[in-house]
Amino acid sequence: MGLLEGKVAIVTGASKGIGRVMSLRFAREGARVVCTARSADLVKETAAQVGAAGGKAIAVMGDAAVEEDVRRLVAESLKAFGKIDVLVNNAGDGGVTKPVQDYSMEDWRYTIDSCLTSSYLCTRFVVPEMIKAGGGAIVNISSGAGRRGLPYRIGYCSAKAGQVGMTYGMALELAPHGIRVNCVAPGAVDGDRIDRVIAGQASVKGISVEAQRKAMIERMPLKRFVTAEDIVDATLFLASDMARSVSGQVVAVNAGEPAG
Repeated sequence: MGLLEGKVAIVTGASKGIGRVMSLRFAREGARVVCTARSADLVKETAAQVGAAGGKAIAVMGDAAVEEDVRRLVAESLKAFGKIDVLVNNAGDGGVTKPVQDYSMEDWRYTIDSCLTSSYLCTRFVVPEMIKAGGGAIVNISSGAGRRGLPYRIGYCSAKAGQVGMTYGMALELAPHGIRVNCVAPGAVDGDRIDRVIAGQASVKGISVEAQRKAMIERMPLKRFVTAEDIVDATLFLASDMARSVSGQVVAVNAGEPAG
């Protein structure tokens, strides 16, 4: 029996990367998965991959930072599977890499909405269903940038720190309802996103991409980037009944980097 056998899980940002890997893994562990993201084609592809692997999933296209889209997400989840046991707030765009004096209001609002407002809205509309069901698990996918910082990424750092604060507050508020709230704080995750971050940092600092990549790896005690699978492993634990006594915690998955 899988760790999520019989549970229904919503995974936001499920179109690619961590969200896609998570959707596939959760299904293998017995969950029925609601895959949601802004890109209709990609999120449908994720759900199709779950189905091809023998799992059960639906795809819901929408923006997790838009109230009406989140209302519809919850309604479609209930229509398909009848309940919601797990919410993973994984959606979020890293935004631009710029000095703070060049970071526009548009840059700020987009990044805060993408990473933080989305987590608030999904939590807001999923919690009533979890209360009805007598409990649940919420996992926020934050970032080490929200705890130890990252230059030229003020919006991203602020949004990710906000997710950590949300985790602490919601864990206390929702504990009487049997709802656990935890957070995974990834370090640098190998893939397209970190490649873009490295390129942006290198450009702002006026150094080569190779030098920036080497500097990032060198500051990690384990001397490697983490993988999407590493993040999914930690999230799976927190979403499962194995973590029944774990709430209000931030788990850093960052190749040994000090969390700050």
